[in-house]
Amino acid sequence: MSCQGCVGAVKRVLGKMEGVESFDIDMEQQKVTVKGNVQPEAVLRTVSKTGKATSFWEAPPEAVA
Repeated sequence: MSCQGCVGAVKRVLGKMEGVESFDIDMEQQKVTVKGNVQPEAVLRTVSKTGKATSFWEAPPEAVA
């Protein structure tokens, strides 16, 4: 994602996706982090409909308090 138009397209499709509670778009790192009750493969398919390249990346382990 290199422009606000790309970000807007991803926001639109994720905003309509059932089960998505929140998402964060990091243009610098070219990453989208999605939180919610959704299947990862469904998120990948949905975002790929915008014409953007998609792939999975590993989330960092959460700190245990």
